[in-house]
Amino acid sequence: MKAIATTISRRFYLAALGLALTAGAVGCKDFLEVAPQGQLTEDQIRTDPAAAQKLVDGVYNTMYLGGFGPDIHGLQFVILTDIASDDSDKGSTPQDYSAAAEVDNLTLNATNGVVNNAWKGYFQGINRANQALDKIPLSPAPETTRNRLIGEVRFLRGYFYFNMVRLFGGVPKLDRVPAASELNNPELQKRATAQEIYQLIIDDLQFAANNLPLKGATETGRATKAAAQAMLAKVYLYQKNYQQAYALTNEIITGKSGAYGLYPNYEGIWREVGANSQESIFEVQTGINSACNNSAVELYTVSQGPRSGGRGGWADLGFGFNTPTQQLADAYEPGDKRRAGSIIFITTARTGTVLWDGFRIPSKDSVENFRYSYKAYHSRTQEKNCGNNDFLPKNIRVMRYAEVLLINAEAAFQTGNTAVALTNLNLVRSRAGLPARTTVTLANIWQERRVELALEHDRFFDLVRQESVQPGRIVPIFAAQGKTFTKGKNELFPIPQEQIDLSGGQLTQNPGY
Repeated sequence: MKAIATTISRRFYLAALGLALTAGAVGCKDFLEVAPQGQLTEDQIRTDPAAAQKLVDGVYNTMYLGGFGPDIHGLQFVILTDIASDDSDKGSTPQDYSAAAEVDNLTLNATNGVVNNAWKGYFQGINRANQALDKIPLSPAPETTRNRLIGEVRFLRGYFYFNMVRLFGGVPKLDRVPAASELNNPELQKRATAQEIYQLIIDDLQFAANNLPLKGATETGRATKAAAQAMLAKVYLYQKNYQQAYALTNEIITGKSGAYGLYPNYEGIWREVGANSQESIFEVQTGINSACNNSAVELYTVSQGPRSGGRGGWADLGFGFNTPTQQLADAYEPGDKRRAGSIIFITTARTGTVLWDGFRIPSKDSVENFRYSYKAYHSRTQEKNCGNNDFLPKNIRVMRYAEVLLINAEAAFQTGNTAVALTNLNLVRSRAGLPARTTVTLANIWQERRVELALEHDRFFDLVRQESVQPGRIVPIFAAQGKTFTKGKNELFPIPQEQIDLSGGQLTQNPGY
């Protein structure tokens, strides 16, 4: 009998896409307090109602992909989102990681390893989702349970494809497990249009919204109805379907459950105490299990940690990548609490910089860069970990209630409801300690997105989207950092040359590369 898997040790490989479902679940989340389960046969799936859940959990596990290999949420995703934008620079030493410097300077080409690893990581996630979707219908679990499980997987697949289409534009559309006879079918190796991919995303997220439970009716960390609605609203924002974006976010905001709200202390959102709070719509779950095996995105925290330099002489916290720009630091209004909650500032004073947990970073003469991401910091003394700094269990906040408010504000503004836009904008500003605005413009909303969501891996995509709404915006923003953004090219990253070669040329390249 054919073996399927939670850890999926049977390899399915589609050469044209560089895809492989690799063996070994990478860890345990709050709802995965079990050891890796090995293979599942179709007989087990047909007879054991719990088997389908294990397939779903295997899809969640792909969100841990990071390090310097296939990547979904790791350093390479950080490079393609934060470092590619005006939020941050590469950091570290000038000679360290030339592929990241190419992305930072918008000088990359199709042989860049960062884009290739992101491509491979996301298609591994999509591939595992398709395997789960292929087998969940065989489960003896009740139909409502099967639909919930399918909804979780389709939410994840929709999210994976949303990042893919924003990174690369049209990509191959894999919405099922190809039959063995199709593995060499050139049609599977060709790019669908971006609009076809967006339709797949919308279909997946709509199914998820229709079939997922409310927050509190499922285990912490699993996709919920609101997570699907919020992600779908964001997709509609990109599609300029403002009515749908407004309606979906409005349902979350006006929901009677009271499950969502702004976390009182902005800086606390990214600490262990703020994980899965009322602000959390969806986040990548991490943690430690009873055997103290870290469950985390490899290198996510340590790669962004403050790095020793100059005189040195201290046990530093990481590699020094993803350093916030001076432009970001200057973007905050006076008195904005989010500035200190988002950026670690390295001082020239002999007192150094003391972090919230008491760790002291020396003055600049012993530190490589001037600024670091506070949102990526995980305390090694005050927060749970197993002592393996490569796997510090930092939850990654994918969607927050504050973003729901800002999506709603932008959609409301674009549909003429400036009163609602102003109200929701001021809710976000109030938490930041800023005075309420009395009028609202699109520029106000975009500025609030910039400082509220800084270093949360969305700024590059946001700038490209905003350019499509207000042409002429993006080139001067990059020029202010001494970078040349070429319209018609830099909105997307190159299709990796390795993938084009594997496809025998069926995959076509993006313009300008």
